[in-house]
Amino acid sequence: MTDAFIYDAVRSPRGKGRKDGSLHEITALNLASQVLGSVRDRNDLPADAVEDVAFGCVSPVGEQGAVISRSAVLDAGYAQTTSAIQVNRFCGSGLEAVNIAAGKIASGEADLAIGGGVEAMSRIPMGSDGMGGMADPALGFKEYMVPQGISADLIASKYGYSRDDVDAYAVESQKRAKMAWDEGRFAKSILPIRDVIGEVILDHDELMRPETDMQSLGALNPAFQMMGEQMPGFNDVAILKHPDVEKINHVHHAGNSSGIVDGSAAVLIGNEGAAAKYDIKPRARIVSMAAIGSEPTIMLTGPEFAAQKALDRAGMSKSDIDLWELNEAFAAVVLRFMDALSVDHSEINVNGGAIAMGHPLGATGAMVLGTVLDELERTGKSTALTTLCIGGGMGIATIIERV
Repeated sequence: MTDAFIYDAVRSPRGKGRKDGSLHEITALNLASQVLGSVRDRNDLPADAVEDVAFGCVSPVGEQGAVISRSAVLDAGYAQTTSAIQVNRFCGSGLEAVNIAAGKIASGEADLAIGGGVEAMSRIPMGSDGMGGMADPALGFKEYMVPQGISADLIASKYGYSRDDVDAYAVESQKRAKMAWDEGRFAKSILPIRDVIGEVILDHDELMRPETDMQSLGALNPAFQMMGEQMPGFNDVAILKHPDVEKINHVHHAGNSSGIVDGSAAVLIGNEGAAAKYDIKPRARIVSMAAIGSEPTIMLTGPEFAAQKALDRAGMSKSDIDLWELNEAFAAVVLRFMDALSVDHSEINVNGGAIAMGHPLGATGAMVLGTVLDELERTGKSTALTTLCIGGGMGIATIIERV
């Protein structure tokens, strides 16, 4: 197998996923094509250099439908010979797309590929695809399916995370994100997004609320309590599957959960020969990749198992990892991961995460991989593990080593 190297990583800012968000006027096609155009142009690549593009997109319907990555490849001015695929592994889609691109390099199928993703949530709301079998009662009864918010509160209840615990984590995420922006830690990878006349309409992560404190979060009502207690007995379903949990404590709300945003990202991956052929410099090597299925009721504990599988495949241990990046879907997800793998908070999500900056579903995995690569370079550290929880009970992880 051939080593797969990361040559570059570019992302858009995250725009509020509402009609008043700055990126609402930008279609998913245009958002993706701006990012693809940037990763090509800033590396002075010819139009036909990239052989394949894999892009995550979790709601591939309407103007995000068909194979959005192929449309974006053409819109960005890539050669017609550049193929593309659209990937959906829910919240792990962006990282799965990167792993697919890396797999093509490692297998020798391609010399240069791109993995990334796009989600225009202000235009195509989450769940627009109908959720398929996940909403089928026959599967729900069989597998004790509950909504993700109930799963997050189940994690908090099962492992003893209080409302203060999850709120304190959220406050810290906001503080870290503000510090990262104030210190220019994202500057290397951020692509300002432009409108049809070329004017910059967003150059920063728009959702951030740096003024957040424990008092402001304490005023928010739990988001999933009514769903759990008054709808079709989701709390009871979760407890049937996890009888060690006496009661579901509803601790999550909008302030300690990932925000809905628009965004896109692209990671350029190639073999060693691409460096000489295109005069580009590798930044990191893909060391290991893993995806797992996990128990679908609690659903969001997958990262601990995916991370361990990636470590085992690489013959590494936890102590070999300098930085960890876990998508902040809900605060309890990260708290559980830190406890399960004995990861210190000072080593994970050091620049904040989706609680502060938002979670553009199909793009997030590629975004956070680029973020942790920038941080490795900034700090001079060597290895990082990126992982995400995934709806339906899955997890994904990728280990990289700075070159």
